[in-house]
Amino acid sequence: MGAAVGGRKGHSKRFRPMAEINVTPMVDVMLVLLVIFMVTAPLMTAGVQIDLPKTDAAPIKGDDQPLSVTVDAHGKVWLQETEVALEDLVARLKAVTAQKPDTRIFIRGDKTIDYGRVMEVMGTLGAAGFSKVALVTEIKGSEPPKGKRR
Repeated sequence: MGAAVGGRKGHSKRFRPMAEINVTPMVDVMLVLLVIFMVTAPLMTAGVQIDLPKTDAAPIKGDDQPLSVTVDAHGKVWLQETEVALEDLVARLKAVTAQKPDTRIFIRGDKTIDYGRVMEVMGTLGAAGFSKVALVTEIKGSEPPKGKRR
């Protein structure tokens, strides 16, 4: 009368851990992050809001990221997204471009401001020795997305 305790006879069926990785939760997290970045990335590119003038000129091609100097509708000067006085602009740009002096600088001027103010900024940069200075416009017929004027 020998009955086996536990209902098993012998040890032929041992417990083996599953050697497969369940990647479904990882894929779910990655897809959620992808959607979040796709939605938020365009929102992060908007800088100082201005209305650029329209032109038929072709866009400038380049590999490196240019610096942006913006003159808004009130005549204030911005370096990237930081407001600076025109007197301090050259010193700030020289500090930023110390490692790469041939950095391209794009000047963006609101179409409602006086042309002289944009030329004053451009002349200041030219007199300081910055040779790669260009004006930014929008291509005719292209409308900026609503709420995202550049």
